[in-house]
Amino acid sequence: MKKFHESIAQLEQALCDFPYDKLDISDEVTEQVELVHVQLKRAKERVDMPDDEFYHELLSLYNKSHDPSAELDILGRLSEKLHLTTITDLTQESLALHEMVASGGGNDPGEHIEKMSMLLKKIKDFVQTQNPEMGPPVTTKVMDSNGEPRPINIPDEFRCPISLELMKDPVIVATGQTYERAFIEKWIASGHHTCPNTQQRMPNTTLTPNYVLRSLIAQWCEANGIDPPKRPTEADKPTSSCSPSERAIIDALLSKLCSADPEEQRSAAAELRLLAKRNANNRICIAEAGAIPLLLSLLSSSDLQTQEHAVTALLNLSIHEDNKSSIILSGAVPGIVHVLKNGSMQARENAAATLFSLSVVDEYKVTIGGTGAIPALVVLLSEGSPRGMKDAAAALFNLCIYQGNKGRAIRAGLVPLIMGLVTNPTGALLDEAMAILSILSSHPEGKAAIGAAEPVPVLVEMIGSGSPRNRENAAAVMLHLSVHNGHLARAQECGIMVPLRELALNGTDRGKRKAVQLLERMSRFLVMQHEDTVSQQLDEIERQFAALGPNVTEADLEQLGEQLGYL
Repeated sequence: MKKFHESIAQLEQALCDFPYDKLDISDEVTEQVELVHVQLKRAKERVDMPDDEFYHELLSLYNKSHDPSAELDILGRLSEKLHLTTITDLTQESLALHEMVASGGGNDPGEHIEKMSMLLKKIKDFVQTQNPEMGPPVTTKVMDSNGEPRPINIPDEFRCPISLELMKDPVIVATGQTYERAFIEKWIASGHHTCPNTQQRMPNTTLTPNYVLRSLIAQWCEANGIDPPKRPTEADKPTSSCSPSERAIIDALLSKLCSADPEEQRSAAAELRLLAKRNANNRICIAEAGAIPLLLSLLSSSDLQTQEHAVTALLNLSIHEDNKSSIILSGAVPGIVHVLKNGSMQARENAAATLFSLSVVDEYKVTIGGTGAIPALVVLLSEGSPRGMKDAAAALFNLCIYQGNKGRAIRAGLVPLIMGLVTNPTGALLDEAMAILSILSSHPEGKAAIGAAEPVPVLVEMIGSGSPRNRENAAAVMLHLSVHNGHLARAQECGIMVPLRELALNGTDRGKRKAVQLLERMSRFLVMQHEDTVSQQLDEIERQFAALGPNVTEADLEQLGEQLGYL
């Protein structure tokens, strides 16, 4: 044991002096070395406690008989003794507890399970937010696009609170909390009626897909060079429970859609629009009855109201996951884009919302991007109502997660529009604009277009005073622009160093990483700038000395010596 401790101490000390700045190594390797350093430091400082003290402290938290003022100290000792000091440790413990509950066969898990869950949550919260010895965010190995494992820091908001893993199919429960579908379904099936995160009783067990979070996870995956998580295929797809009378009503409406009478078509499309909006069962039933191809045929109707009802009915049907593929496979996208370009303003807004709903599925981003949808969405963003602009921005954000669509959006003139939103004093769509700007800045054409728009002053201001998400996006954009020294010089003039240091200390996990990288680039630039200045001044002194010729005086030499001494 003593030899192990000595070896650990020596390795930890060696990594304390590791010359990152002198080695040309990637960020991934740097993160791995830093992770090893943190683990060695933690191992060096770990001291075991007597078992009786450990037992009494664990029992005091378990039974809530401890002194509240001493809770943090107790949690610190327990997390070390139980070896629950990283997200990986906590994940394994959480899954073990989860399996224990599930193995009960649906019986009441009992008070002791609830107490253990409460205690584990306390330790998890402490490790994530209270423990000053945690160091950098916990690293998890993720498969990259080449199939190789590499460490990556997963933001807390992207991890399921039950499994602590990156969510593939995030869903929202009745309390407003988001979980991975498979884990929360298992939790509910095991007899729990409370929300694992808040311990509140859930009034119902409805699970609503969190499309926005799923898109953010996909964007984060792309930004970190890894494949987005694939949602598990469901063996038992939901089937409709339409009564014969309900099916008869739907069939009658579909017959009217085929009518030669425009009035009947309009009224039937309007009724289907309302039915599809009402509940999930109706959406399944309407699609199963064959409504999608009939609604598509009405997208080219000369009657603008019929057109609006048809595209809105498709929007409501697309909310159900299985209907998305049916709509895409039916060849709906060109018709939806036609409405987006030529329909009434309400129809155009709903067409944009339909494209947003469909683009949640990664492979559909490619299909939609290749049909001329992006220029039409850019036009709607520039001239639509506030709701239309928001729908267009949401659709563009989703579509631009796919690299091939970024160039289309940039060539359609999206960057000037987004910069206008970023500098808009009303702040309308600022969050959406900064998210889109962050995506586009990773594309060479986007970098050039953003750089031409004089973005540095507004980005520096955003880093200093924006919302947490906008600050990290502004830092991400600035980091992409920092390949050009002109932008770094402008950032220095605008006083970027102070807000960057503050972001590196108090930003989100992603914001901290971007700020640290940007600070390193700024530091290298400032050193180079200083060296250039000194070199120019030395050249000037040399020129002055040469100009003096053989008539140089002692006073001249003293003056030149003072200048050299200053340098």
